[in-house]
Amino acid sequence: MAPPTENVLVIGATGIIGRFITNHLVDAAPPFKRIGIFTSAGTVEKKAAEIQSLKDKGVKVIVGDFNDEAKILEAYKGFDTVVSAVGRNVIAEQINLIKLAEASPSIKRFFPSEYGTDIKYGPASASEKPHQQKLKVRAYLESDAVKRLEYTYLVTGPYADMYIQKSAVDEAGTFDVKAKKATLLGDGNGKISLTTMDDVGKLVVAAAQHPENTSNRALIVNSFTTTPNEILAEYERQTGGAKWDVSYTPLPQLERAEQEAWEKGVPYAALFTLRRIWTQGGTLYESRDNDLIKAPPSETLESTVAKAIEAQK
Repeated sequence: MAPPTENVLVIGATGIIGRFITNHLVDAAPPFKRIGIFTSAGTVEKKAAEIQSLKDKGVKVIVGDFNDEAKILEAYKGFDTVVSAVGRNVIAEQINLIKLAEASPSIKRFFPSEYGTDIKYGPASASEKPHQQKLKVRAYLESDAVKRLEYTYLVTGPYADMYIQKSAVDEAGTFDVKAKKATLLGDGNGKISLTTMDDVGKLVVAAAQHPENTSNRALIVNSFTTTPNEILAEYERQTGGAKWDVSYTPLPQLERAEQEAWEKGVPYAALFTLRRIWTQGGTLYESRDNDLIKAPPSETLESTVAKAIEAQK
């Protein structure tokens, strides 16, 4: 029987997804015995109010550096589970965190920073540029170098909050509330599975609370499945009923834009790749694992659009 999760250390706790995960771990019912975060001195300085708020809630804040192995091992003491929510730029650095977790006598389980597109969805996944660092992390976790440590991959698909928002690049799909203008990917009818960032936090908690069902495997979870046209219709309904100005980026055009973005070395090239994967159906499954971990009710398209409208005011 898998040991219970009682003491959780979060790495990357104040990042884009990390803050949602940390907040739900702190608010979990029944509560975990102990929640801690491992963070840098720079983060403590830049996000002083957020760090203080966590301290006020009883979170243990441990300050250190990824390069200080002794400090990391010291930070691991007293915790049984590490939840990593580090950003894409430091994904590969998790390998050393995992190596140290394997060496730690107290750490039993590691959640690597996945929370997004399934990096092993199909045969083509192995060659997708944005997946490479996460694939290295999985390969290490599943190698002979890790004999004792258990792992869980939480695969959520795209963050709904971001997919249905105004995009930095219209051609990659966008919903502009003020202009009442949208660019839909594909023909607008292709299904896409989404998870809100708030639900990601809830799902991490649920997975941590049910180690007996989640050890050494990927969990496929989501909030809801929809289409670009359904998202548009919900926006139109919630903004007075008037039709929006709509354009489309067909899949071949999206593929060309992706190739050009990588050739030019633009910073949003990965955005085109991920959105091409999603438009090709790379978020769809016959079933999900929400019930396996007894996940709480998820947010809906209606509530997510309402939040997105508020965010664009």
